[in-house]
Amino acid sequence: MNEKKEGSVGDYIVVKAEENGVNIIGLTRGKDTKFHHTEKLDKGEVYIAQFTENTSAMKVRGKATVYCQHGGIKVGE
Repeated sequence: MNEKKEGSVGDYIVVKAEENGVNIIGLTRGKDTKFHHTEKLDKGEVYIAQFTENTSAMKVRGKATVYCQHGGIKVGE
């Protein structure tokens, strides 16, 4: 029921904006890493994202707290 595919596919992160204008940028997998998705959050907004076969990394700009299965981390301080 809770089977995982190989690698980090299926892992989730939660980003909570601590200020207006926090940017989240999704990056692709493969030979050439490219931007494929962006989101902009205002203070207090929460974004839930999943790593997929297409998304290998996410970049967060601005003051935010990022939560994952390993815990939470404050960014942009």
